[in-house]
Amino acid sequence: MVSSDTVLQLSQISKRFGNLLANDAISFDLKRGEVLALLGENGAGKTTLMNILFGHYTADRGEITVFGQPLPPGSPRAALRAGIGMVHQHFTLADNLTVLENVVLGTEPLWQPWQNQKLARQRLMELADRFGLVVNPQARVGELSVGERQRVEILKALYREVKILILDEPTAVLTPQEAEALFNTLGKLTGAGLSVVFISHKLQEVMAVSDRVLVLRAGQVVALVNTSDTNAGELAEWMVGRPLAKTVRPPLAVGKPVLELTDVTVQASQQQTLLHQVNLTLHQHEIVGIAGVSGNGQAALFDLISGLIAPTRGSLRLYGQEVRQFSPTSMVTAGVARIPEDRHSTGLVADMSIWENLILEHHQETAFSQAGLLKLEAANRHAEALIEAFDVRCPSPTAIVRLLSGGNMQKLILGRVLSRSPQVIIASQPTRGLDLGAVTYVHQQLLEARERGAGILLISEDLEELLSLSDRIAVIYKGQLSQPIASEAVQVRELGLQMAGKM
Repeated sequence: MVSSDTVLQLSQISKRFGNLLANDAISFDLKRGEVLALLGENGAGKTTLMNILFGHYTADRGEITVFGQPLPPGSPRAALRAGIGMVHQHFTLADNLTVLENVVLGTEPLWQPWQNQKLARQRLMELADRFGLVVNPQARVGELSVGERQRVEILKALYREVKILILDEPTAVLTPQEAEALFNTLGKLTGAGLSVVFISHKLQEVMAVSDRVLVLRAGQVVALVNTSDTNAGELAEWMVGRPLAKTVRPPLAVGKPVLELTDVTVQASQQQTLLHQVNLTLHQHEIVGIAGVSGNGQAALFDLISGLIAPTRGSLRLYGQEVRQFSPTSMVTAGVARIPEDRHSTGLVADMSIWENLILEHHQETAFSQAGLLKLEAANRHAEALIEAFDVRCPSPTAIVRLLSGGNMQKLILGRVLSRSPQVIIASQPTRGLDLGAVTYVHQQLLEARERGAGILLISEDLEELLSLSDRIAVIYKGQLSQPIASEAVQVRELGLQMAGKM
């Protein structure tokens, strides 16, 4: 018997892709005015389950009811009509349209010759005022901040009168203040009777915002509990199936400077400055974290230190010597190791084998080639050693990289990078999209490299990651870098204001 306050019921949902059982008899319900957090590692079945709920996939078995009525399978339109809305991690807005145009888009018949903008604007502003979602209806979406775009996505859903809202990693790229504002909005939404499925990997946020937590592992429900009856450590253990070691950054005395940027400016054109008078010193045995909302110059900083671009003005010094030639080859030769943001397109060559990727940056060395010919046996032995040392789960060194999971791809990059004991490491979003077990592994590898004497520049949008790993933290905003301060002295609120350009 379904309770009268149950708005959504999933019963025995199963979905198989070939030999992979993605969802295995999953059942849960959602109450009116409730925030249900959905947790699970990569591959646990979260995405498949939400795609079934939203009509992108059809379940092999099981049924879904919304407000007591069966939900027709495989129909996004039916899901929308039933009152289900979703705000994706990567927003689905048209940058060239205004806020109002984005919100109204798709709500009126295509053949309608006019649009009642006055009425639509009035309704939009009523929703914005009611739920504290401040927006300018005439602003172009392309000119909005990340936090403002998220408000527009939520308003789009509310405008369509959704009663069940799915939020996928909603704070992934928000400042602390924007995340706090989102949580206040969620309180108002649930107070008005909206029900929320909150998908996140940030356990402290889950503990703060949810009423119940559903944990998936290997396609099955392993826990469904009241949030008040559990804790972050227990949730993490349910997710990965074992206790996770806590990341500990031992105090170390810093060594000599290994990287120095002095008044570095990088211009893409006369009208566009990517970096403006950046000053930064990185030492041995040190991790310097770079915080900032995406698009504020992080990519340019990574490309500069990787040798992909050169400074327009200013200087970059490695180990006390000014760099005159900027190219990826010269930087790799100088001992600069790179962990790029996108492991799929720039970190690895997906259609090449594991052993080829592991020697990709060093294939011309005598250990792997002679007279222009590759030493295949040596390359395979090298790959086997790194696969074992970095626990890469794969069939063999000849396996194609695209078949690996995201976590194993990242382990592959770490093996290639760290096995050469680099003196400078620049890591951009090294744990993005990874599950808790893989995140813990990556963090431990970076801390061990720090202990061996490397200087590490860590670019991340995850403040928890920055605060746990970094010795010092700086903020980048519109190409300008703040003075780094000791992570122990960082005030998260002030950090968020800097990230938003308000200090």
